[in-house]
Amino acid sequence: MKVGIVGAGMVGSAAAYALGLRGVASEVVLVDLDSALAEAHALDIAHALPFASGTSIASGDYDRLRNAGIVIIAAGSAQRPGETRTDLLGRNAAIFRDIIGEIMRVCPDVILLVASNPVDIMTQITQVISGLPAGRVIGSGTILDTARFRSLLGAHLHVSPRSIHAYVLGEHGDSQVLAWSSARAGAVPIATFATQVGAPITESVRAEIDDRTRNAAYTIIRGKGSTYYGIAAGLARLIGAIRQDEQAVFSVSIVTENTEGVQDVALSIPRIVGREGVTADLYPELDAQERAALHRSASVLRGLFESVPL
Repeated sequence: MKVGIVGAGMVGSAAAYALGLRGVASEVVLVDLDSALAEAHALDIAHALPFASGTSIASGDYDRLRNAGIVIIAAGSAQRPGETRTDLLGRNAAIFRDIIGEIMRVCPDVILLVASNPVDIMTQITQVISGLPAGRVIGSGTILDTARFRSLLGAHLHVSPRSIHAYVLGEHGDSQVLAWSSARAGAVPIATFATQVGAPITESVRAEIDDRTRNAAYTIIRGKGSTYYGIAAGLARLIGAIRQDEQAVFSVSIVTENTEGVQDVALSIPRIVGREGVTADLYPELDAQERAALHRSASVLRGLFESVPL
């Protein structure tokens, strides 16, 4: 499968590298306004691939994306001093209109993976502009937040995060919802498992895990300016699931008809992902507090989307 990446910054280049290491794409094409940057990343990654896989990588213009099955959008403008979030969204919507028009011109049946922040709003903007079915416009959503949640739970319980089944729902941002009530280790409710292994999840433990999951990005950004390795690995994993038609479950963001009474909003819940994109939603069991929090998250996102001039 040929995969395009629009935006050769840290997220886009790290995603290209992750795809090459995993070998889940036959070809990767980097596209960026700064063609020299895209070419430099493509060359650097190409020199790593003989150690890893048979994936080929190149840079070019939008025409080089022709016949791509998936295109990652990792482009966008950073927030300017004194600029409101709504102003930023308006500028990025204009940027996306140009990008999506070019992508759809050369590969109209593509699956779009949106990685640009704020990812839920940009996913909904992308779906509106592209006109693609909602299941073919997939935001990375809370896949990284979910990985952080599972990693922290695994560390506390002294078990592999791969044995933790727990999800972060709603916004990839401050209003995200950690779904504690449906969390499992293996097939056992997380609280029961914690008691069995002598590592109870007290209120203080829960608060710490919630805080470290919710604020991980801020910690990373303070230390090195941006986050990119985690989301790059997540994007590569999603593309592997699409290529292999795995029908695997991920907490990705798509435009959702109804979320706790909020209509037509892009946010994350567990969803089945395969060759055709998202094929089904899997709404988790939530307690009343979590459902109220998810309603708030959906309302925040819907309000932000409505503020964007399209």
